[in-house]
Amino acid sequence: MKQQLVIEINHTHVCIEHPAWVYSVAFSPDGQTLASGSRDNTVLLWRVSDGALLRTLKRHTGLIWSVAFSPDGQTLASGSNDTTVRLWRAADGALLRTLWGHTNPVLSVAFSPDVRTLTSGSADKTVRLWQVSDGTLLRILEGHTDVVLSVAFSPDGQALASGSGDKTVRLWQAANGKLLRILEGHTASVMSVAFSPDGRTLASGSWDKTVRLWQVADGTLLCTLEEHTDPVASVAFSPDGRTLASGSWDKTVRLWRVADGTLLCTLEGHTGPVESVAFSPDERTLASGSRDKTMRLWQID
Repeated sequence: MKQQLVIEINHTHVCIEHPAWVYSVAFSPDGQTLASGSRDNTVLLWRVSDGALLRTLKRHTGLIWSVAFSPDGQTLASGSNDTTVRLWRAADGALLRTLWGHTNPVLSVAFSPDVRTLTSGSADKTVRLWQVSDGTLLRILEGHTDVVLSVAFSPDGQALASGSGDKTVRLWQAANGKLLRILEGHTASVMSVAFSPDGRTLASGSWDKTVRLWQVADGTLLCTLEEHTDPVASVAFSPDGRTLASGSWDKTVRLWRVADGTLLCTLEGHTGPVESVAFSPDERTLASGSRDKTMRLWQID
């Protein structure tokens, strides 16, 4: 049998109806709230326990490509087609500040582990680093020759990864913006990047329908995962680092064993492309957001 099932999935999952295409989902650090970014220009906050809508954040004037909670759970960041990054107070949804500077849509946002810095990747081909406390632009990282589709901080905050339409992943030193290395191998746009919890492995999902796992220390390609039949829009490691989730335009979410790249199982149910996946902090739930206007919560037993 090609697939080896070594974890159990409860397929009687929760389906949360959304008013528009869902491009990004993110859990709060306590796992009680789920944020979603959508085509309708809003950020929505949901209660995970029952799927109730808690609040709607409405200041963007373009669709929301990316949402991220700060590690302390106090702040939510959103990147939009309106070329801005907005920071919101998670407790009540108040807009704290708007970060201006990108000249094209902001496609990805991520906080540093110490919450002092926010990074954003844009269709203007740059990665920007911002000071969270006051919104000051700290530096601009240039080098990609096409849109920057995804950004992620390493768990220790010392490195930053960016995936681009130029088919590469770049690793940068966060403190000074120095380019550490370029990871090449994908044959199409790199749509998503994610560090493993121990910081040793980087995952990348691509328009070329593959997921690749890289050794961060030297850029060695560890393995290529090739079961998806359409572009891979999102990748996420489980908190224990043993499992990788990938969401694809083939309408599926797939779970992989990181140690050897084995496909553990395929989660089906979405009727449109899956744009985003995220694990809850306790690893018991996986969220997926799709263009079918739903978010699905899968219970991992």
